[in-house]
Amino acid sequence: MDRYGNDVLAGNWRQAGREPVIRMPADRGLVVELPDSGFVGAVVGVEVGNVHLEDRQGRVRAFPLGPGFLVDGAPATLVEPEAAAPQGRARSLSGSFHVAEQRARTARASRLWVEGRHDAELVEKVWGHDLRVEGVVVEYLEGVDHLAERLAEFAPSRTRRVGVLVDHLVAGSKEARIADAALATVARGSVRILGHPFVDIWQAVKPARLGIDRWPEVPRHLEWKKGVLAELGLPHGEQADIAHAWQRILSRVRSFHDLEPALLGPVEELIDFVTEPGG
Repeated sequence: MDRYGNDVLAGNWRQAGREPVIRMPADRGLVVELPDSGFVGAVVGVEVGNVHLEDRQGRVRAFPLGPGFLVDGAPATLVEPEAAAPQGRARSLSGSFHVAEQRARTARASRLWVEGRHDAELVEKVWGHDLRVEGVVVEYLEGVDHLAERLAEFAPSRTRRVGVLVDHLVAGSKEARIADAALATVARGSVRILGHPFVDIWQAVKPARLGIDRWPEVPRHLEWKKGVLAELGLPHGEQADIAHAWQRILSRVRSFHDLEPALLGPVEELIDFVTEPGG
């Protein structure tokens, strides 16, 4: 053994015993903590050398990029995110191949119907490119209760189809009874009604994207959206509060990966239905 063989000053001796600090791009949605203040938030933007963090109460604060953050409990230096270089054919937010430099197709006679404005905005954000390429127009019903009436006005046929996306379409539900009754009034093959099991389209967004483990349970006698916001400790008294909350939720959706599979399948199938040859 060489008693003088180990140089205690060799290497970075100042960092001996300390946890290494990682360099982390401040990508949107990354959850970080400020150990000194205890502030925890998700990245919502980077601007002029600052990172903007939003906590669970919707408060947004700006902090200088650099050291002093924790990511998953480990020390981190936040740096500006780099734009990823495209590899191979670009894909749209839905996962389909992006069709570049193509004008939107003339709208088809067939339509894709959803229940409300939030449903339409989510479908447009994720599948908008596909819908424009295929010439599919998305319209919302303002509630499935009007479905039979709207179908009677539209007069669907095999060349003028309607695909309908319904919230909470589960066996024995009011929505399932309305769907069955509406299908009985139209020509076979002219309308397809599919749905997801969620009470509201909000639940189709994976809760992890919002920094929560799961969507809160809301008693049936309460309005679901207001009940969710109340459980999360967010403003919920006015319609503007709900609209603001939805925009925050929608902003966290980056692609189909942020949505539950129970929504993806029905939407894809409905798009296929209204774009089939002869449809």
